Amino acid sequence: MATSRQLSKEELAQGLDIVSQSPKGEGVLQLIVRRPDVDQRESVAKGHLDIREGLVGDSWRARGSGHMPDGQADPDMQLNIMNSRVAELVANGLERRELAGDQLYLDMDLSRENLPPGTQLALGEAIIEVTEPPHTGCKKFAARFGTEAMVFVNSGMGKTRNFRGICAKVVQSGDIRVGDVARKV
Repeated sequence: MATSRQLSKEELAQGLDIVSQSPKGEGVLQLIVRRPDVDQRESVAKGHLDIREGLVGDSWRARGSGHMPDGQADPDMQLNIMNSRVAELVANGLERRELAGDQLYLDMDLSRENLPPGTQLALGEAIIEVTEPPHTGCKKFAARFGTEAMVFVNSGMGKTRNFRGICAKVVQSGDIRVGDVARKV
């Protein structure tokens, strides 16, 4: 995958107008990415969300979680969802968005005000529920998109608006496709 120039703080701030125009009531699924193994990405046009497995073909369950006492996968972190406009901004284009590490990229306002924990979204044949755990950038995110991008998504405004994304779980299994519209239930 081609590398891209990392944006400055000023360039990231210039993208806020576009990000702020993200729809609130519903949003289009722009990208589905399975992570079959560490540092591997597989963009797919359609996928299946399963109550037990999350995104089928993704390694969420196998990776487990250091946050859980038994090391098992955290059911409240089954899915990572990122605003597609923020992903495009920090990636400096469409080509590298999937490197953010999320499974679903929605053109939708993911702020806590718009999608508080407990909010359910119908997406394709599935229903997902926003969960409480925060989704924050990590060293890999900073390495791929730059320190300024990490600061941008984890700033006070970035956290309030969930620029790094949100966590969710599947509450009704079903197929999803790029282009599906996510709607609040």
